Amino acid sequence: MNLILQAPKSHAVSAADIDAIAALAGGQAERITDGRVADADAWRVAGVAATDAQKAAIDAACLKARLDYAFIAEGRRLADFRLVAMDMDSTLITIECIDEIADMQGLKPQVAEITEAAMRGEIEFNESLTRRVALLKGLDAGALQRVYDERLQLSPGAENMLKAVQAAGLKTLLVSGGFTFFTDRMKARLGLDYTHANTLEVVDGKLTGKVVGGIVNAEEKRATVERVCQEIGAQPAQAIVMGDGANDLRMMGISGLSVAFRAKPVVCAQASVGLNFVGLDGILNLLA
Repeated sequence: MNLILQAPKSHAVSAADIDAIAALAGGQAERITDGRVADADAWRVAGVAATDAQKAAIDAACLKARLDYAFIAEGRRLADFRLVAMDMDSTLITIECIDEIADMQGLKPQVAEITEAAMRGEIEFNESLTRRVALLKGLDAGALQRVYDERLQLSPGAENMLKAVQAAGLKTLLVSGGFTFFTDRMKARLGLDYTHANTLEVVDGKLTGKVVGGIVNAEEKRATVERVCQEIGAQPAQAIVMGDGANDLRMMGISGLSVAFRAKPVVCAQASVGLNFVGLDGILNLLA
């Protein structure tokens, strides 16, 4: 296995920290210099066969040094994959759209509390979405455009990651428990191949507090990844799946590489890779 260490350039990680972590892994660190991730420094420790105790020590040392780390099979390449599937809110983008929509109604604290509980896996997703959307009843639908224009920002490294995976020939899927108003715009803006999300019902220019059709929950996300894989002639093991909340775990669980981005502890504990400090393009340093 290779141990990959990386941190934003702004963190200025010391050489002593890198050497100490490499020593914990029983090897030496070499800097990754291919320049695919301009905003991050990265190192590789090759030929690692770490025990559980070593992994725990490496985890603690990396957290203290504010480093992301991952154990990746040697020789694993981006070209081994066919699909990148992403959650949207708090993964591809920095906000939770429903919380920001609720802010237009003066209800952000109430909605955000439900959002956080659902992300931690404490509330079943269908219930949480139904409760949150109901609070938006009567809001002018123009608030959606305001959220898009004024508050929506891409997560660090998102554009660089997408350009790289698209150049490598991978298909892209944005599958979200959020709303089509935003996924449709992300698809056009970023040249994504597939999107799937919930549709907010609008009558006479106002939100009704309901969604149209079925809810895109954890099971529907998993089924969507499987459906797109089948359409492009790939296996789920050829998918990279990125997410941050409990409703992403099922689709992450069928993937060949699952990436927890700024994620809740329940997600970090089950993902192949965690990115807590570098951007989404940190996956490029993991794959040759």
